[in-house]
Amino acid sequence: MKILNEMKIILPSNSVNEGAARAAVSSFLIQADPTVEELSDIRTAVSEAVTNAIVHGYRGTKGNIEIIVRLLSEREIYIRIKDRGCGISDVKQAMEPLFTTAPEEERSGLGFSVMESFTDKLRVSSKTGKGTTVTMRKRLGCNGNC
Repeated sequence: MKILNEMKIILPSNSVNEGAARAAVSSFLIQADPTVEELSDIRTAVSEAVTNAIVHGYRGTKGNIEIIVRLLSEREIYIRIKDRGCGISDVKQAMEPLFTTAPEEERSGLGFSVMESFTDKLRVSSKTGKGTTVTMRKRLGCNGNC
């Protein structure tokens, strides 16, 4: 697919930056004229991915979160959220609904399930001690633009 436009931001893993990431991605995606529902779905998926990086990836330490958003041909959105935190030893297990590495913080363990439900394609790759990369894709409907 052809890249029509791209945005890259790097944010420190401060919890307040979850909202900043969501707002930045939303602002960038407005040019694709998504529906309110599509934009809400993407915002939620981005929030979950960034929160996972902050809470689970860096676990009380600090680091950066890199976000790349691409507008692709055929109204497809590509989002990659990457941290260089502790990584996930068992991605398959981590993606199971209700699994959490932070039960003491009353985490629901639904982050990946939420991301998966609001996107068309979700891929998670991780290496212990090296970090995690979450890649999401979503094709926008026509919304009168096809």
